[in-house]
Amino acid sequence: MSSARSVSPALSPAHLCDRPVSPSHRPPKEDYDRPAREIAPLHYTDLLPFNILGGPETREFLLRVAEVSIDYIRETFDRHAKILDFHQPEQLKEVLDLEIPAKPMVLEQVIADCMDALKYQVKTGHPRFMNQLSCGTEVVSLAGEWVTAAANTNMFTYEIAPVFILMEKVTMRHMREVIGYKAGDSILAPGGSISNLYAALAARHKMFPEYKKKGLMALPGQLVMFTSLHSHYSLMGAAAAMGLGTDNLIEVPVDEKGHMLPSELDRLIQEEKGKGKVPFFVCATAGTTVMGAFDPLHAIADVCEKHKLWFHVDAAWGGGVLLSKNQRHKMAGVERSNSITWNPHKLMGTLLQCSTVHFQEDGLLISCNQMCADYLFQQDKPYDVNYDTGDKVIQCGRHNDIFKLWLLWRSKGDEGFEKHIDHLFDMTAYLVQRMKQHPDKFELLNDEPECTNVCFWYVPHRLRTMKAGPERHKILGEIQPILKGRMMTAGTLMIGYQPLDHHPNFFRNIISSQAVRREDIDFMLEELDRLGYDL
Repeated sequence: MSSARSVSPALSPAHLCDRPVSPSHRPPKEDYDRPAREIAPLHYTDLLPFNILGGPETREFLLRVAEVSIDYIRETFDRHAKILDFHQPEQLKEVLDLEIPAKPMVLEQVIADCMDALKYQVKTGHPRFMNQLSCGTEVVSLAGEWVTAAANTNMFTYEIAPVFILMEKVTMRHMREVIGYKAGDSILAPGGSISNLYAALAARHKMFPEYKKKGLMALPGQLVMFTSLHSHYSLMGAAAAMGLGTDNLIEVPVDEKGHMLPSELDRLIQEEKGKGKVPFFVCATAGTTVMGAFDPLHAIADVCEKHKLWFHVDAAWGGGVLLSKNQRHKMAGVERSNSITWNPHKLMGTLLQCSTVHFQEDGLLISCNQMCADYLFQQDKPYDVNYDTGDKVIQCGRHNDIFKLWLLWRSKGDEGFEKHIDHLFDMTAYLVQRMKQHPDKFELLNDEPECTNVCFWYVPHRLRTMKAGPERHKILGEIQPILKGRMMTAGTLMIGYQPLDHHPNFFRNIISSQAVRREDIDFMLEELDRLGYDL
């Protein structure tokens, strides 16, 4: 790959990097602006910081990498392009050279490696990729991620991330206001699972503050947590990580639409108390992973207040509805919670990953997690150390996940995000409407979805006249994975599938990409029938 631009004569050799750099030795700005050599013969030692005169080469290299990324984004939004060029693992190993070399590679090869990585990558921003809760590519958020990588800073102190720390504080405060919290505290965590863990840790600390020092000796009995049967598995992970054991995460039955039953929650809490156990934490779900159901928050809050338990809402998926006047009612009662997980990388479309956890009470995060490592979090710094965040979390260092969210929100404003959420729900309603027009081909599991999850079975031609019953149901469950395989081989469509409760495998179509239009939904239905008609 050669550059189209003109090239200059060879520059000074890379060993110039050994020369001490003083103000008088710094290359003048015009040196950075002059044309670079061809990328092909260059190595990493020709770039900054190894070569102090390597400004033009560094610019050229990064521009070439940016062009590779931009070409990928352009192709991502091309409806005629495949979502993926699928290869089995052993095939992909043959196609790609992934081995680490002993000697440096030329930069031309490094650029080719970037192209190869993207060539075989799934285009999760493609309008017809409906496989995950996080779909789509927001270009402004992508720009934020690029700048974030260039800054390459840690979020644990104001000292090294002053602008980003202030952005985080402002944005988290705004999110708490949207939730309905009067005050409180928030943090960005590496994913919704860790956000849920932070909430459970804070709940235990609030009820048993001596646990932090004394451990199990501070507890009056075995702690138990409660969550919906359809909740995310991270709650089970939290129970294991906290030492409760997964047997002490009690799963509360749900109704036919996937909502937690408050009466069953109340019964199970009393049952566990009768066994001598100590209930302390209840997690409701606002947008379950499969069905997209919103638990009845007011009724669950009533039960938590009755038994004096911590009330957490896992709105990792559904939290974005808070930004829409048309959809917000689904989370009525969220303001009564003690904490909430909300992932902007899902319904809001922020680039992965971007997960937030919010607390109604300020001070709990620092009280629960602070370890007073004075070699990192000195208290005599020349600024207000309350702006340091590293001692509020269990992970110490944190990636900068705020800039891509802040920048996207600045570009859209609250008004733009409301249109964003409403568009996703409009497209979902259109999909359901179209499926109902073809009941012979599509059987809906949730014909009135609460979120943008549409769960359904595709019915091939041979089963359309078969009498409903267990045998037909079983065959339908066996067909969906085969159809998924055909989708991936064709590369034209991606939709996830799974079983749930007594239901065999069914598809769960997710619309969380702003790029989705009616034509994509029409194409999806036609493509499913083309690929699966003869199954």
